[in-house]
Amino acid sequence: MFIASEPPSALLDFINKYNNFLIAGHTEPDGDCVSCQLVLSSALRRLGKTAIPCQAGPFKRREIAGFESQFTAEISNDIRQNAALIIVDCSSIERTGALKDCFKGMPVAVIDHHATGKAIDSEVSYIDSSAPAAMLLVYSLIKALNVKINEAEAQLLFLGLAADTGFFRHLDEGSAGIFDVAADLVRAGANPKTVFNIMNGGKSLNSRRLLGAILCRTESHFEGKLIISSEERSDSERYGLESRDSDTLYQLLLAIEGVEAIAVIRQETDEKCTIGLRSRDSVDVSLIAAALGGGGHKNASGLSAKGQIKEIRAKVLAEFKKVFL
Repeated sequence: MFIASEPPSALLDFINKYNNFLIAGHTEPDGDCVSCQLVLSSALRRLGKTAIPCQAGPFKRREIAGFESQFTAEISNDIRQNAALIIVDCSSIERTGALKDCFKGMPVAVIDHHATGKAIDSEVSYIDSSAPAAMLLVYSLIKALNVKINEAEAQLLFLGLAADTGFFRHLDEGSAGIFDVAADLVRAGANPKTVFNIMNGGKSLNSRRLLGAILCRTESHFEGKLIISSEERSDSERYGLESRDSDTLYQLLLAIEGVEAIAVIRQETDEKCTIGLRSRDSVDVSLIAAALGGGGHKNASGLSAKGQIKEIRAKVLAEFKKVFL
C-alpha cells in the first residue's frame, strides 16, 4: 500500500529558517503543479510567512484555466534577494522556464515525485518517486507543519491528485493509502464532482475537431505496439491552443487493442516540438523521455525538443525500437 514518505527534518528546518519564499514549478504547468504551488503558498502564509507562487506558464491545460492570475511571472531583485526558493513537481531550475535566471544563487529546496528527476544543488530535497502526484508530498508536508488544510486547499489538492492519476484510473491495488488521502480531502471540503467537471466539462467544438485531425494522422509501428501521431502548426492556428484535450486523446489511443505505448508530437513553433508519451505497464516511457532530454513517470512522460516533426519522429522511433525489437 502506498504511504507518502515523511518530509525530511531538513525541509522543516529550511521552512523555519526563512520568512520569505518563492514557490516555483515547471513550465507548462498541469493541475498537480499548480495545486502544489498554490496550496503550499497558502499554508506558508498561514504560518506567518510571505510566499509568492511564480510561474512562467503557459497555462494551456483545461484543469488550470483561470488560475494564471494567482501567479507572478515577474520577480524583482528586492523580492529575490530576501527570499528562499521551493521548487515543486520538478527537480531542476532549468524546468522553470523563463524564470530560471531569476532563481540562480537563491537557497533552494526541492519537492518532487518524478523518477527521472535529478535534484539540483539544494539545501534539501524531498523526493519520492513512488508518489503518483507531487501533491501527496505537499499534503504530508502541511501535516508535518501542523497546518489544518482548509476547504480551498483541499479542493486544489484533490484537483492535483485527480489530474496526475487520471481521476484515479491509473492507480492499482496498492493504492489504498492514496484513497485515504482523497477521503481526507473530501472531509475537508473537496468536491469530486466539481473537480471532474473542471477537468472534463466545457469542451469546445473545435477541441473535438482537433482530436479528429490528430487521430487521422495516427501511425502504427512495431506490430501495433506503438501508436504515434502529430499536431501541426496549422492545427494550432486553425483550432487554437485552448482546444487541446491531451487526456482524452491519450485515452483514445491507449484503448486501441495491442497498443503498449503512444507518442504525440506537437509542432509548437517553427523550431520546437513537444512530445507526450504514455504507456501501459509493460513499457517505461520515462526512460524514452530521459534518452531524449525529458523526464516523467513510467506511464506518463514528456519533453521539448528542437526541430521538426519529421526528424523528431525518427528519433522517437529509434528509441522505441530498442524496446520493441
